[in-house]
Amino acid sequence: MKKSRFWSFMLLLVMALFLAACNSDSSTTEKESEKDTSGDTSTTTEGSSAEGGVVTFGTDTAPEGVYDPAYSGSIVDSYIQGFTMEGIYDVNDKLEYVPNLATWEISEDKLTYTFTFQKGVKWHNGEELTVDDWVFALETLAHPDYDGPRFNYAEGIKGAKAKKEGKADKIEGIEVVDPYTVKITFEEVKINNLENLWSNPMPKKHYEGIAVKDLSESKQVRENPVGLGPFKVKKVVDGEYSELERFDDYWKGKPQLDGVIVKVIDPSLAAGAFQNGEIDIMAIKPQSVKELEALDNVRIEETNGVSYSYIGLRFGHRDKATLKNVADFDKFKSKELRQALLYAINRPAMIDAFLEGKATVANTVIPSTFWTAAKESDLNKYEYDPEKAKELLASAGYVDKDGDGFVEDPNGQPFKISFGHYAGNAAFEGRSQAIIQSWNDIGVKTELATGSLIEFNLYNDMKDNDDAALEAFFGSWSMGADPDPSGLWGNDAEWNFGRWVDAKNQELLNKGLSEEAFDKDKRMATYVEWQKHFNEELPGLPLWENLDLYGINNRLQGVHINAVGFQTDVYKWNIKE
Repeated sequence: MKKSRFWSFMLLLVMALFLAACNSDSSTTEKESEKDTSGDTSTTTEGSSAEGGVVTFGTDTAPEGVYDPAYSGSIVDSYIQGFTMEGIYDVNDKLEYVPNLATWEISEDKLTYTFTFQKGVKWHNGEELTVDDWVFALETLAHPDYDGPRFNYAEGIKGAKAKKEGKADKIEGIEVVDPYTVKITFEEVKINNLENLWSNPMPKKHYEGIAVKDLSESKQVRENPVGLGPFKVKKVVDGEYSELERFDDYWKGKPQLDGVIVKVIDPSLAAGAFQNGEIDIMAIKPQSVKELEALDNVRIEETNGVSYSYIGLRFGHRDKATLKNVADFDKFKSKELRQALLYAINRPAMIDAFLEGKATVANTVIPSTFWTAAKESDLNKYEYDPEKAKELLASAGYVDKDGDGFVEDPNGQPFKISFGHYAGNAAFEGRSQAIIQSWNDIGVKTELATGSLIEFNLYNDMKDNDDAALEAFFGSWSMGADPDPSGLWGNDAEWNFGRWVDAKNQELLNKGLSEEAFDKDKRMATYVEWQKHFNEELPGLPLWENLDLYGINNRLQGVHINAVGFQTDVYKWNIKE
């Protein structure tokens, strides 16, 4: 199909808009980029390396300044934690969980995991890591006064829910054997119990004397953090930069760099900052690629990943007292309406216009990086077809009865969608208008929620609180390393912002985690069936998978990029002479 005049205009508009700043999203779960794994993508260039020196990581968003992973929500804070913190396990290039701070053995009944910790691992304050630090973290997440967003990483442990509800003082399923050995027993057998278990110890002695209700705002979390990673926080200047220095007693070996600076950079100035050596590495937007490729001292790394963008649709609200999602909003009850909305969007044109072609159309919400992703031949591709969209609307009773060019609902009442999008770089305005125009073009009246793009943190609060203005909303989701889609699409998932509740959906998601799922072929079959169900029902509208893009100064060596990030073994980063 030929592009409409709208798209010709939009492409010209975008050429101008992209001269403006390009801000990135700032949430660990809501972000634009995605990543994939195809082996070792670390690069080296000729020249000798020398120990020492400081490199600068550029970010277009200031950190919130929350340095303990149990409390943070900002992607920039997570970048800093990637230099300063360590977890029980790591994720390799094949998206497999591998031992890091500890190894583990699984009981015959698959309910109990016995973890054995490395000896001699030091916190930045000189204290030795023991299992007590990890147990302290798990008990904190399950404490009734814990106000962070990570309880879901402890709730699978036997007795964790009882503690969270104030019915127990300790988590029943945790048994400390000795200072380096602990047993964790889960409520039920699931294929991803390990993947869903909180990985980061918390320095118990560092937090001694602080009530759980006060931890998130404490100086120990926000000003004087203690970690296990190769670098430690030295200085923070709010809104400008964080200075990290080498931790000589890092358990894997002395880091090669003297330090790392995480610096806030205006993205419109990124090319100049790279050219003059002001920054050494930065996650970049597609619109920056051509300008950076012209620089002799910069290389571009790109990889597919574990994230995707989609349009969420409102089906109900979250009962925060029961932690259940309640489907009580019927605007998108018609499957034909939902399908029509996707047929109406020219996704390839949007990818060209707003992502410089650095993305691929997605018809599933399990990215192609994962072995569980369904084949395209198994799915309806929903190729751009506005006439098909109009036919579906008419068949479902959405007809223009008053001649104003917009359909009424099957009951003859006016029908209008309030669509929300967060503020950010110049492309976001064009992207939101393209979606709105696509729906208006098929006769579905659509307006921008609140009349303008919404500040990012406020936008997330609005989704959390089921704001009536967000009937449909743009979102992006990063899955992590496990292919389980329950975090966003489970019937009662907190981040199921559309509040879609569907019996078959939950049945298949549960099956994909059950004991049967230990058979890889059976798990694959279950997830393919789930994707077919999602693809037919469309509780959300899949848009695309992005590429993760990084600009790296050639003087920085040892950077290893895979589907889950760029911070594998940062203690090996070095500067080439």
